[in-house]
Amino acid sequence: MKVSAVFKFRSPEIRALHLTWIAFFITFYVWFNMAPLASSMLKSVDWLTSDDLKLFAICNVALTIPARIIVGMALDRFGPRRVFSVLMVSMSIPALAFAFGNSMTQLLVARLVLSSIGASFVVGIHMTALWFKPKDIGFAEGFYAGWGNFGSAVAAMSLPTIALSMYGGPDGWRWAIAQSAIVMAAYGVYYWFAITDGPDAQAHRKPRKSAAMEVSSWGDMIKLIIWTIPLVGVLAILVWRIQYMGYLSVPGAVIAYLTIVVIVIYQVVQILRVNLPILRKGVPEDDKYSFNSVAALNSTYFANFGAELAVVSMLPMFFEETWGLNAATAGLIAASFAFVNLVARPMGGMVSDRMGNRRFVMLCYMFGISAGFLLMAMLNSSWPLILAIAVTIGTSIFVQGAEGATFGIIPSIKRRITGQISGMAGAYGNVGAVVYLTIFTFVTPSQFFYIIATGAFISWLICLVWLKEPEGAFDDEYHVSSVDRMIEEQAALKLKAKQATR
Repeated sequence: MKVSAVFKFRSPEIRALHLTWIAFFITFYVWFNMAPLASSMLKSVDWLTSDDLKLFAICNVALTIPARIIVGMALDRFGPRRVFSVLMVSMSIPALAFAFGNSMTQLLVARLVLSSIGASFVVGIHMTALWFKPKDIGFAEGFYAGWGNFGSAVAAMSLPTIALSMYGGPDGWRWAIAQSAIVMAAYGVYYWFAITDGPDAQAHRKPRKSAAMEVSSWGDMIKLIIWTIPLVGVLAILVWRIQYMGYLSVPGAVIAYLTIVVIVIYQVVQILRVNLPILRKGVPEDDKYSFNSVAALNSTYFANFGAELAVVSMLPMFFEETWGLNAATAGLIAASFAFVNLVARPMGGMVSDRMGNRRFVMLCYMFGISAGFLLMAMLNSSWPLILAIAVTIGTSIFVQGAEGATFGIIPSIKRRITGQISGMAGAYGNVGAVVYLTIFTFVTPSQFFYIIATGAFISWLICLVWLKEPEGAFDDEYHVSSVDRMIEEQAALKLKAKQATR
């Protein structure tokens, strides 16, 4: 697939790509609509403090992790068209509640619920996989993610102007946030009618069970359990941070910890309920896949997207303090890390498509991330500023290219459970952000970059050992197993039975 293909708007798959990245763009615009208006909020609401906004920032990512898992399951059962539309419309409600909230509790709960909108990323990943062939999926996924993710940057650039110029007054920030919520809800309704789940009815293949990911061996089931625990367990870090800031009592924290334990146990039970019957019966050879590849890609997204979210939050202050820049200049330089997303992420997917070896491309990008952050750890005031900027941009190219390469592989691992695999890998990106941001509170920027470099190198080692080149990764069609055909036949029989009873 060539870059020029994205301008062929009459092509059904290109139209679907544009409809979907715009949906993702809008959801990320809404997700990150608070930070740019933080100062306006503090000026207009006398009972809000900067510590309150820090707490809201924590809540803004709290439920994204479990939401991505739940949404991943819903995708495989209901399809991305329905899930994306429902997500956009339903999440406009807490966004509006936050916009017009008049108490600390209302703002806190609204932001916590709204954090689920971060799960939108995996919905579009699945939709794009339904429309594009294996040989083109890398660029298509990279383009979708790169341009959609840019919504957060546009929110930072446009929302203050909208609040001040279009609405003005002390409540301008409220109407700016409300406007973004209304636009999202309207687009959610439009998306429902504007697109289908792939070019035909056979594109969306449902798994046998959507409550948990299917595996191919007893060993893989154990690995799935091990890799599932941190997805909810990491929320304990958020509980600890909220308690540490004095917003949660000890009994409240204990209840939260126990709730996390119960959810983890529930997820493990679901994994056993789904997979024990399948494994006892035996998995046909043509339906098997290696969970090691899923685990390897979990680690890559932890190390690349997790690093991106963490670095973006600390980079402006790093440049400001290290080179004595003013806040505006430092913010503009730091923004280059995110702006590269528009090109680097699609390029990562394209390289994955054209090299003919997706595993090799993934290894190259992860090694590049490690080397890039190693160089950033060495940055200090003695370095020329222009060279420091060049190192930062170069590192960003590898980080975001690796993100594109990750989702260039995922759709080819196991077509039937693409939603669940995408949800798990995507959630690990947020796990990485929570872990890295927590670590950053205890170390210097230089030590922080060394730690991120180490994380990327560990992921490189995991990929070197576990990641396998997907079979048929460059074919014209995805592999259809005997189980896929059996599920289709059973679905057809159920449909005939329903029609016969009418």
